[in-house]
Amino acid sequence: MRRGLVHVMAWLLATGAAVTLSWWGVHTVMAATAYAPPRALTVTAADDDPATQGSKPLASSTARAPSPSRTASPHPSASPTPTPSRTSTTAPSPSATGSASASGQVKAYDTDGGRAVFDLGSAGATLVSATPGTGWSMQVWKTETWIRVEFSRSTDRVSVFCTWHDSAPQVQVETY
Repeated sequence: MRRGLVHVMAWLLATGAAVTLSWWGVHTVMAATAYAPPRALTVTAADDDPATQGSKPLASSTARAPSPSRTASPHPSASPTPTPSRTSTTAPSPSATGSASASGQVKAYDTDGGRAVFDLGSAGATLVSATPGTGWSMQVWKTETWIRVEFSRSTDRVSVFCTWHDSAPQVQVETY
C-alpha cells in the first residue's frame, strides 16, 4: 500500500510540474504577441439602405495590424511599381459603395487573390484590412506615399496599389 501511494505521489508531482512548465511556456509566448483590437467604422444613413449596400461586408471586424512576419519593406533601390514580364492593368472597381469614416471613404477591392480594404482620405490612405483568398498568401509594403498589398499563389500575382503623392489617393489593381 505504501509503495502504491509513493508511486501515485511521484506521478502527481511529475504531472503537476509538467503542466506548470507548459502553462508558463505558453503564457510567456502569448504575452509577447501583439494584438490590435478591432477597428470600428462609422455607420451613416446611406449604409442602412439595403439598395446601396453590396452583399459583402465593407470591412472585417477582426482586422488586425500586419504582423512583422507578414510585413516586409522593399529594398531602397526597388521602385514602388514592379515591372513584371506580363502585366495587365485593370481599372479598379470597389466591390461595395464604401462608407464614410472619420478620415475618409472606406472602399473594398476584391481581386482573384483576395480582398483589400482602404480608408481613403483627402491627402492619404490607410489599410483597414487585407485578406488573402483560399490558397493565396499575402504581403504588405507601406511607405509615406503608397501602400502595396500583394496576393500570390504559385506563379500568379495580384497587386493592389494605393498611391497619394501630390494628389488624392488612387487605387490600382495589377494582375501578373
